[in-house]
Amino acid sequence: MPEILEVEAYRRLAERVVGRTISAVEAPDAWFVKGGATTEAVAVALVNRRITASRRHGKVLLLDSGGPTLGLRFGMTGRLLVDGEAAIRYLQWGGRRSDPTWVRFGLQFRGGGRLWIDDPRRLGGVELEPDMGSLGPDAWTATTAEFEQALAGGRGPVKARLLDQARLAGLGNLLVDEVLWRADLSPHRPAGSLNIDEVRRLRQVVRRVLDQMDRRGGSHTGDLFDARRPGGVCPRDGTGLRRATVGGRTTWWCPAHQS
Repeated sequence: MPEILEVEAYRRLAERVVGRTISAVEAPDAWFVKGGATTEAVAVALVNRRITASRRHGKVLLLDSGGPTLGLRFGMTGRLLVDGEAAIRYLQWGGRRSDPTWVRFGLQFRGGGRLWIDDPRRLGGVELEPDMGSLGPDAWTATTAEFEQALAGGRGPVKARLLDQARLAGLGNLLVDEVLWRADLSPHRPAGSLNIDEVRRLRQVVRRVLDQMDRRGGSHTGDLFDARRPGGVCPRDGTGLRRATVGGRTTWWCPAHQS
């Protein structure tokens, strides 16, 4: 599913439309337009606007237009395509083909070209001027102080805090399992129990994981990924992995070195 790494890949692809002028808005699925706007209002706001920047915060892609900013969210199965090219060929739990009925939203550009979202499960959405104040700092660039604030006082498990987009934006289930495994932290550890040295190490691991897995090609390329299954063993020490539900998500961890 699209986590921070996949949306960063979408942002890079969307750089291709910077400088282009929107000639038409495609909104065949009115439910996909969020924030109380109608498809007609979105078209009025965007047509004849020029895309000036492609940005990302957490899992949200932002397209600036010299007027309203368009926010694009991808849910579990949304992909971005520009001029027929996908940043990601297919998602781990999404469709492995394209279908015209999966197109939920698109922009056409003056002189040709097109950007659109392909989302078989309809779990994403687009919004004009999205409220980014509800999100925490971006996980890729967050400072140690911001990590400390995100975890402070938490009696619940650290995994749940890292998944909470209002605390820290961008991390999803696969990345959090990978980060905690590399940081030697149990997903059940109370978030507020981490000392400053552990917070620093956690931040360093998050950044290292994102940098490395970005080069590898996405959230499914972690060292733990293939072992996250019944009978899977820790790639580091061979201990059988344990499985539980933490923060509402299926979680895998090594009881030998994660404490």
